[in-house]
Amino acid sequence: MGDIMALMSKASGWIWTDECDASDASVPQLVHFRKVMDLDPQPEVLRVRVSADTRYRLYVNGSFVEDGPQKGDHENWYYDTVDLAPWLKKGKNVLAACVLRYPKEPEKGNFSMFRTNMPGFYLEEENGQFSADGTWKVRKRKNCEITGEHPFFAPLWIYERAQGDEESDYWKEPEFDDSGWKNAVPYPFLAVKRAVSPGNLYARTIPPMKRVPGRFSGVSALRESACTKEEWEKFLQGESTICLPAGAHEIVEITSGEEMTAYLSLAVSGGRGSVCRLLYSECYYCRDDGKDRMFPGGKKGDRTDAENGVLIGQEDVYTVSGYGKSDRPERYEPFWFRTFRFIRLDIIVGEEPLVLEKLDYQETGYPLEVKTHVETSDPSLAAVWEISERTLKRCMHETYEDCPYYEQLQYAMDSRSQILYTYQVAADDRLARNCMNDMKNSVRHDGMINCCYPQTGPNVIPGFSIYYIGMVYDHMMYFDDPDLIRDHLPVIDGILRFFERNLDDRGLVGPIGGLNVVGKYWSFIDWTPQWDATTGVPGKAHEAGPLTMESLLYVLGLMYAAELSDHIGRCGMAEEYRRRAASVKAAVNTYCRGRDGLYQDGPGVEAYSQHCQVFALLTETVDREEGRRLLEITLADREEYAPCSVAMAFYLFRAMELAGIYDRTERQWDVWREMVKNHCSTCVEDDVKARSDCHAWGALALYELPAAVLGVGPKAPGYREIQVSPVPGYLTWAKGKVITPRGMVSVSWKKKEDGSLDLQYTLPMEQKDGSARTERQK
Repeated sequence: MGDIMALMSKASGWIWTDECDASDASVPQLVHFRKVMDLDPQPEVLRVRVSADTRYRLYVNGSFVEDGPQKGDHENWYYDTVDLAPWLKKGKNVLAACVLRYPKEPEKGNFSMFRTNMPGFYLEEENGQFSADGTWKVRKRKNCEITGEHPFFAPLWIYERAQGDEESDYWKEPEFDDSGWKNAVPYPFLAVKRAVSPGNLYARTIPPMKRVPGRFSGVSALRESACTKEEWEKFLQGESTICLPAGAHEIVEITSGEEMTAYLSLAVSGGRGSVCRLLYSECYYCRDDGKDRMFPGGKKGDRTDAENGVLIGQEDVYTVSGYGKSDRPERYEPFWFRTFRFIRLDIIVGEEPLVLEKLDYQETGYPLEVKTHVETSDPSLAAVWEISERTLKRCMHETYEDCPYYEQLQYAMDSRSQILYTYQVAADDRLARNCMNDMKNSVRHDGMINCCYPQTGPNVIPGFSIYYIGMVYDHMMYFDDPDLIRDHLPVIDGILRFFERNLDDRGLVGPIGGLNVVGKYWSFIDWTPQWDATTGVPGKAHEAGPLTMESLLYVLGLMYAAELSDHIGRCGMAEEYRRRAASVKAAVNTYCRGRDGLYQDGPGVEAYSQHCQVFALLTETVDREEGRRLLEITLADREEYAPCSVAMAFYLFRAMELAGIYDRTERQWDVWREMVKNHCSTCVEDDVKARSDCHAWGALALYELPAAVLGVGPKAPGYREIQVSPVPGYLTWAKGKVITPRGMVSVSWKKKEDGSLDLQYTLPMEQKDGSARTERQK
């Protein structure tokens, strides 16, 4: 009994406010917390554990310290450990936190951010002296509405309609008078939900996101302004201010020079009642029909064509309070980072002049350190590499992301490619481990995993489970962590059991999905033009029954799982998986071959794609010589045979390499050359609609140039042997340095007149015996 009573009185470290009523439960909320503390002497170290439901931003004496927590789910909630000492001083100090709380309703907040039914802020100091309790002060921010992107599909709820006030700006400062604030309401220890109780919180598993100060590079269009372009550009460089007269209407479009993910900061003085609209866009859209369309988007051409184009995007709206002075300006800083290349400033000045004091940003993202560098005889690939590297960086934050502008969701198919790109350029597996754990944690009752995770709602694409298995296989080859394999194999077994349960009488994977939203599961394969009307699903095959691609993906998963099982000594399971793979391959060859021996999109269906030929090659369902013939047929006619889009290009290139026609990749790179020609600063989602201008599955060059062109890759698990076997294709020379988990590999080769290679390479010291070298037949 005494133990229970002790727990009832035990502090939980979690606090909230009683200012939120029932109506607040259905809308996002911003809540501010403060704790004043006197320190003597100034501590050398003061560590705290901090978390929130849903997100927090932590400040000390007005300076930003950290934000979080790392994205998790209902069973995996994270905390950060922060040393506050560098921001503290002797005497009066203040800890301050802004907490963004999303409603429990999944559609009313970021899809990638879980929340419990217990909103709160958590902070525990090692000695308990400054832990979150009833002595903290709290106030709900009442002048900021957080909205979603679109009424139909809004994975991001980050945009703001905010009204400035002095309290919302200065509340983080030690001198701020919080006597009008209420005391925070502590949660009793036993009332805290198990997922977020202090004993169940998990320490952060990834490094903090970087924050790098940045400035806008210039003005892209001066639509309506009392100031000159030169005056605006001096302002953007921090060299002067912009003074706008009362009643003025300014429309100015500015650029960061490249796609950016960053926290924005606008400082103003005066201008009470002025309305500042900040519209964020990835590019200029064509004025094709006079309509500014945002969903699914307008047509695109030259992304920088401000003269003929229009910016389309989401916006923040900030109404100026007017309390700002030049030496202490009013600031507007949106809570979440923004994605932009261009921003349209639409400012209507109130009854008094408005001075723009400063507009800048802090770039944010995963701290990826790119170490690989490649040069080739094709100068066009240098620009392709540049936009690819930027694309990968912009799609890495607390998780891998499909795109930073629209969804910020970690999809298994996208992430498998992104992880390989990361391995090849940085040999960094920290975010990859986190991704694999996220996928594992999303496992469902039927063995499937969510196609993207963390995600607050169910969303299954059966084939995406196979790409997750590929992630685990790739990690084995690059890093070889047997314990990691053992952790994931139970989920892998369940995925493969799902496919086995759904085999039909012919031994093919039966219909297991359908069109997006319409079917229980979504049988997405690729965003190719022929399948656009059927949401990326092979339409004719879907109407008739099973998809050949889902059988081939199942085979690929079995092959990966067999290798993983062998590696940790599950030899019997490996043999079973190989037997099952052989059986499905035989069924595909019996029932899914059509004219010219091509693999059909579905058994007996006269519809064909590159995809089925590609995966028939990759799964050894067809031999290389025959596979080459089939692949060449589909490469020759993109209208008759659905082509692989940007999303599937990684697998297309692997098949072309395997078939010995890697020289044909020269024309495949035209898709990326077109991106460069159109002044894209990142790789587009696809070459059909290009909804997103930054989609990391398109960063293909980061794999192709080091892994194929220079030929550097793992020959044995964990890079115990390093393979150096270039695939020159159409190129005449290439050179570079490729980072591996074992160290740096330098490679240089030139084609001789007879077509052979003059190859030179340097391996890390422990590999100097040269035993890693392998030769590919030309």
